[in-house]
Amino acid sequence: MTQTLDAAADRDIRLARPVPRLPAAAGIAAGPLFLAAGLAQGLARDGFDFTRNALSQLSLGTYGWIQITVFLLTGLLVACGAIAIRQALHDAPGGTWAPRLLGAFAASFLLAGVFRADPGAGFPAGAPEDRVTSLSAHGAIHLLSGAVGYLALCAAFLVLARHFAAHRQRGWALAARLVPVGVIAGFAASATTVAAFTAGAGLGLLGLSAVTARLAFPTRR
Repeated sequence: MTQTLDAAADRDIRLARPVPRLPAAAGIAAGPLFLAAGLAQGLARDGFDFTRNALSQLSLGTYGWIQITVFLLTGLLVACGAIAIRQALHDAPGGTWAPRLLGAFAASFLLAGVFRADPGAGFPAGAPEDRVTSLSAHGAIHLLSGAVGYLALCAAFLVLARHFAAHRQRGWALAARLVPVGVIAGFAASATTVAAFTAGAGLGLLGLSAVTARLAFPTRR
């Protein structure tokens, strides 16, 4: 039985299409780029507090164009990663739905770049000190796109978990199941501190980078 499974895995490797390196590298870079840019801006901009303000609010104010650019660029990079994963999976389990769900995740960043978050919690300067309770149209679309996008990402991880399990990559299958739990837990805890939301979102982005690297550049033992 073990020999049969090993032979099947070897066959999948032989039949796999070559993955274009540029889209794969772009997908891998998406999460670290977004988080590094957010960290740098949060430290540099007056009044920004990681425990009170979401990275989305960096789109506001004089230097908001930087975060808007980061949102748009991240969306394009995630889309490239989805293309690379589609090529890597080909006809394997998850090869249809995982790229589609990641495409929806990419679209959520593009929408977040167009529709900005609302000011609040003291940022930018002059904004009310209270957290945002009443959303503008732009803020509502921004929030909704992010929620739908991250739900799509969580679903993509679960689809990919099936792929890893089918290929007897148990560690990766477990990780792909645990990342959505961490993302949702972080979002649920955001009522207590915005930092939990940021941590959950960051976990999802870094997990996607790791999975993209694994699928696009597999290593054989």
